[in-house]
Amino acid sequence: MQIFNYMKEYDYEQLLFCQDEQSGLKAIIAIHDTTLGPALGGTRMWTYASEEDAIEDALRLAKGMTYKNAAAGLNLGGGKTVIIGDPKTEKNEEMFRAFGRFIQGLNGRYITAEDVGTTVQDMDLIHEETDYVTGISPAFGSSGNPSPVTAYGVYRGMKAAAKEGFGSDSLEGKTVAVQGVGNVAFTLCRHLHEEGAHLIVTDINKEAVQRAVDEFGAEAVETDDIYGVDCDIYAPCALGATINDETIPQLKAKVIAGAANNQLKDTSHGDLLHEKGVVYTPDYVINAGGVINVADELHGYNKERAMKRVETIYDNVSRVFEISRRDNIPTYRAADRMAEERIERLRRSRSQFLQNGHHILSRK
Repeated sequence: MQIFNYMKEYDYEQLLFCQDEQSGLKAIIAIHDTTLGPALGGTRMWTYASEEDAIEDALRLAKGMTYKNAAAGLNLGGGKTVIIGDPKTEKNEEMFRAFGRFIQGLNGRYITAEDVGTTVQDMDLIHEETDYVTGISPAFGSSGNPSPVTAYGVYRGMKAAAKEGFGSDSLEGKTVAVQGVGNVAFTLCRHLHEEGAHLIVTDINKEAVQRAVDEFGAEAVETDDIYGVDCDIYAPCALGATINDETIPQLKAKVIAGAANNQLKDTSHGDLLHEKGVVYTPDYVINAGGVINVADELHGYNKERAMKRVETIYDNVSRVFEISRRDNIPTYRAADRMAEERIERLRRSRSQFLQNGHHILSRK
């Protein structure tokens, strides 16, 4: 892998390798862009097949966070960390304390949070060494479990998508096929049920499905049958890449809006949805409630303020559709363009030299 060529092609700012022999820490911090503010992105711990795979994952995920934070209207850039190791067997206190010291050494350029393979407890250990971490225990001023907030943001985004697809943002009487009924999706189902939507659900966890049936009167189907059901809205809320060559011909939904990450297996599938007239809601715009919520912790968490910000996902999703129509491009490209335009506007307005920039972190 030609690292500098890769970084130049996608305009990365910084790639850091962090090693601590005593604890076994092997971490890679990628900072993609800090035009809007310090880079925010979680710490992932994974058993990568190679160091090159770990580097590539960190870079890819950091760029994704730049776009997610920009599209959410946050004054934050994008970054990500990967720690090489088995999260089930190789964690120790010293590892996360050492990592916290590396973050502190960046002096606020990068702020981390929980991600795949890490926990709130791990963030608490990092917090022992640095303030540049969010998603810590409520005792330290955290907002707690972000799932309900993410779900509310997806609900707001789905209403905006319904307005685009059906001319009204009311979900009453609409049939929504929800793939996956985990923490986020279950709360989403509650919002939909309370508005009067009819739910069709599936999940590999049969207990989760039964709970949705019992509480919301949902109709249960087998996992492979969810794509072909008669519905108005398809809500992918489980694994990524469920919108692909096999599933698109089955889909009867006019609107796709869900919580899952990386819903398109390939960008060509976004092009195909556009050609078919399906209203696809880009995942990193609609599921940004969690990152909006943790970003509020940087100012001393205020739930009311955070929820008002999450409500703006409706406007962000609507803006994506406007750009899609304006430029006659698929919505996944419109979302990228919305993020890029915001970054470029700020880049032009920040041409003045500052000896000491504004310090975003105010939590004590």
